[in-house]
Amino acid sequence: MPHSPPIKRALLSVSDKTGLLDFAKELVESGVELFSTGGTRKHLADAGLPVRDVADYTGFPEMMDGRVKTLHPKIHGGILCRHDNPGDMKSLADHGILSFELVVVNLYPFEQTVANPAVTIEAAIEQIDIGGPSMVRSAAKNHAFVTLATDPSQYATILQQLETHGRTTAELRRQLAAAAFARTAQYDTAIAAYFSKILGGKENLVAPSPSRAGLGRWAESPASAAHATSPPVTSPHPPVTPTDAVTLHLTHRAPLRYGENPHQSADLYAFADAPAHAFVNAEQLHGKELSYNNLLDLDAALAIAKALPRPAVAVLKHNNPCGAATGATLGEAVAKAWDGDPLSAFGSVLGVNVPVDAAMAEYLSEPGKFVEAIVAPEFHPDAIRILTTKPKWRDNVRLLRVGELPVGHGARQWRQIDGGMLAQNADDLPDEPATWQVVTQIQPTPELRHDLNFAWAACRFVKSNAIVVVKDGALAGVGAGQMSRVDAVEIALKKAGDKARGGVLASDAFFPFDDSIAAAAAAGIAAIIQPGGSRRDDEVIAACNRHGIPMLFTGRRHFRH
Repeated sequence: MPHSPPIKRALLSVSDKTGLLDFAKELVESGVELFSTGGTRKHLADAGLPVRDVADYTGFPEMMDGRVKTLHPKIHGGILCRHDNPGDMKSLADHGILSFELVVVNLYPFEQTVANPAVTIEAAIEQIDIGGPSMVRSAAKNHAFVTLATDPSQYATILQQLETHGRTTAELRRQLAAAAFARTAQYDTAIAAYFSKILGGKENLVAPSPSRAGLGRWAESPASAAHATSPPVTSPHPPVTPTDAVTLHLTHRAPLRYGENPHQSADLYAFADAPAHAFVNAEQLHGKELSYNNLLDLDAALAIAKALPRPAVAVLKHNNPCGAATGATLGEAVAKAWDGDPLSAFGSVLGVNVPVDAAMAEYLSEPGKFVEAIVAPEFHPDAIRILTTKPKWRDNVRLLRVGELPVGHGARQWRQIDGGMLAQNADDLPDEPATWQVVTQIQPTPELRHDLNFAWAACRFVKSNAIVVVKDGALAGVGAGQMSRVDAVEIALKKAGDKARGGVLASDAFFPFDDSIAAAAAAGIAAIIQPGGSRRDDEVIAACNRHGIPMLFTGRRHFRH
């Protein structure tokens, strides 16, 4: 890379003015001439710094409410000129163009603007920067000769090199160029996602067409289609139009101590357009550093809590609920949730769908209990005081506040496989109990209906094959992640023990045979809920009728792999 020229002129045009005055003052003291536009120029001039107006330099005023101000050959020629190219330097001289060796630009706050749910389309469009990205790309392309700052965090390093060397190093300029291209890619991704959203599509669209090579050939076979009978397993999501390419832009949030195991390195990233209420934006109020496994469990705990009636508490261990309950009060709910599996609950993480109060904090602070972390919309001051002063684990427990808990909306989800990604709509839309069918001769009582609703809400968050047993608005037993549904039923009933008698059982997918019905009846299960859709549904229904167990078909499966 050619040796860079000394910095004689700087072009400054920023939306985020953090640290700008101190940076500009140091530049002036180093003999750098400042050129600037609009609000940035006024900000510098008001502070008493000498700054030349770009409009005076180009001979063209800012126009169209500031939409056109830096899109001019005297600007981009001065940025793009190659100082070791005689032809470029002659063009500068012939046309009275000055060179810019330093460009300081950050972009209009488009992402922050569209994060406001009330923003209008017109307001969003006005925050699409045109001149800024153009200057950034010009300077980044010509980084052999131009130093580019796109973030206030870069100012100190640039000043340090100016003071030490009188210019910047090639390595730094290349790093700044890479950061600039990453920023413009992020910016364009956010704009594309916003337009997709307002057009009624999904932020990220991807799905291989049946004609494409690779994984697209694995379509549903006629045999698998024939396996399902009535009622159909329905999808609440509209078809998604495939696209050939998708850009996912993630911003690094934090390094993690390690991954699932100590020998694995790990980091936390966030989507650039993640809404304020997303778990990745949760505020940690107390406790030690979050681990990779903590984050996975807390995300799952919050998802379960959001799906349950309020107030409710979900107790998570290894990404599966070992307890979950609702109650008349939060104190009652947490006690019932913990009692679902007290042995597994020790060292768990908790998700709560209402603000954590003193009663819940007091319960968790009792001897013999220990929690790693709690995520909730809010924490009452008394609850924070209790949790951070009373139990032995007070210094370590992580408390995370997420604010409002919105209803799920089927956002696009991504999951990595070797060499690629899978995409689907999130299975977080509310179920419709009014569409469920009682397929047995006996009807469930209103009390059983309440528990069936709770069991179905909880079951979708258990790893498949999944079976849950619920009694009195609380998980009593869970069979998770089993290769056989028969084994999942056996484990859930064993966990529930005597609580299974009079309780209800939910299955995330249909029962292929009637043997699990016999096991449920022997344990005293009073009602069953499942999607239906097996070719042996008639046999399963007949088994329920023989045992006097009402059964509901939901018509929707909830696998969670």
